Amino acid sequence: MLDSTDKLIIDELSINSRITMKELGRKVHLTGPAAAARVAKLEDRGVIERYTIQVNQNELGCWVHAWITIYTKSTSHQPYLSFIKEQEKFVLNNYKISGDGCYLLECRFQSNEVLDQFLTILNKYVNYKISIVINKL
Repeated sequence: MLDSTDKLIIDELSINSRITMKELGRKVHLTGPAAAARVAKLEDRGVIERYTIQVNQNELGCWVHAWITIYTKSTSHQPYLSFIKEQEKFVLNNYKISGDGCYLLECRFQSNEVLDQFLTILNKYVNYKISIVINKL
């Protein structure tokens, strides 16, 4: 069970995972070593699984942000999953879902032409419905 200090630590690390333990401790009212010990325990317990960065996809030239609902053509999903694994430069997330569709892909592409090429190959494995992000509010 997480206490309020653990939750504060997670909140602070979610904002900036590169924060020093001294600064983290100051923000959650602990010493640097005490904060480091708490973080280590959270890692050991599997509460903190990994540290990551958030990349501005527009700065990388990936202007087209698409959400693609996947409808499988057969009960064997492995060909689709193998294809998606090879497309890591485009696929940000692949969620197995219930409801409308079998999977939900979040993708970024440099252009509509690249998106079209991706969809042409994707259609060999599955059917799809696509939504393009206009603006993030």
